[in-house]
Amino acid sequence: MFYYLFELLEDMPGAGLWKFITFRAGVAIILSLIISLLFGGSIIKKLKRLQIGESIRDLGLEGQKEKEGTPTMGGVIIIMAILIPCLLVADLTNIYIQTMLLATVWMGLIGGTDDYIKVFRKNKKGLSGKYKVIGQVVLGLLVALIMLHHDDVVVRMNLEDAIGGGYNMIQEFTDAKGNQIAYVKSTITNVPFIKGNNFDYQNILFFLGDNAVSFIWLIFIPVVIFLVTAVSNAANLTDGIDGLATGITAIIGVTLAVFAYVSGNVNAAAYLGILSLPGTGELVIFAACLLGGCIGFLWYNSYPAQVFMGDTGSLTLGGIVAAMAILLRKELLLPILCGVFMVETLSVMIQVTYFKYTKRKYGEGKRVFLMSPLHHHFQKQGIHESKIVSRFWIVGILLAVATILTLKIR
Repeated sequence: MFYYLFELLEDMPGAGLWKFITFRAGVAIILSLIISLLFGGSIIKKLKRLQIGESIRDLGLEGQKEKEGTPTMGGVIIIMAILIPCLLVADLTNIYIQTMLLATVWMGLIGGTDDYIKVFRKNKKGLSGKYKVIGQVVLGLLVALIMLHHDDVVVRMNLEDAIGGGYNMIQEFTDAKGNQIAYVKSTITNVPFIKGNNFDYQNILFFLGDNAVSFIWLIFIPVVIFLVTAVSNAANLTDGIDGLATGITAIIGVTLAVFAYVSGNVNAAAYLGILSLPGTGELVIFAACLLGGCIGFLWYNSYPAQVFMGDTGSLTLGGIVAAMAILLRKELLLPILCGVFMVETLSVMIQVTYFKYTKRKYGEGKRVFLMSPLHHHFQKQGIHESKIVSRFWIVGILLAVATILTLKIR
């Protein structure tokens, strides 16, 4: 809204600042922090009055029972701190912003429904896993369809490369330097560590020849659905101790902001040899809102937590990360960037698989970890949860730096 206001008042001193993404991103972080800090306390008090407290299952972990009754559904603080600044500062005509707003609201509704059933209906199982997955599949389907069919979701490349690649060209023009440029529709994505690091999902269907483009949805849609579902559930599993999922997501948010900026900037994209994606620079604003919302929520969620985000927050954060990486065509970097999420998920899969295997073979189930997800394994070793969180953050930062370095390591 401010974006359009200052467009109308372009002759007003200082109005020109609103044309700069970096300025608006800074304003977005400040607004997001202010909103989460100012309204977070009131929301927590409201949750306490409604007796929206976390029911703790006794896992034999130190300090666990002290958390009984801590308000949950605090993810509404993060969602509010993302949506309000984004609506105020971002260009709402931008398809990438629209898609991220959709992802935030949609996953917030799914997570909120799950928490509502747990708290108010007193059903500890919450929303059926089947319906959660359906909700995640719907979001993945919507993101994939937008990528495939919306005319504003394009890749900028030289006209010669566009013609040589046989791409569907949306627009042709000559830029300020006299280069012939084309905006093309494609499922091309960046591949890390490889020179000329582009891969088109269409190549998987090479045996179809010219018909491959008509059937690319058979590959692309399932891939996007899988990523959205996997990352969303992984973030949910990681949200097991105070501040862990929130801090890791904040680190991921900074990294995605870097990718959004360089992908949306023609000169930066050309220098780095990555895909130039017109319009994605606006996602820097959304990433700034995500960062501010997570840091603001940490004020209340750091140990000892005054509020838990619940599935309202964790499912939403995972869905946001997956959707944004896909829109930026950096989805193949998710195993590195979301390495903490991935390891937490793998620890559960390994534990369950090995337990079932040994029970079937020996009649008694055995465990690889003292407890899963992985953060509980370290808790069982007697390490305090605040130290576990700090160390996981450090690992998250290392993974984020490694992810950014893939821009140059090829």
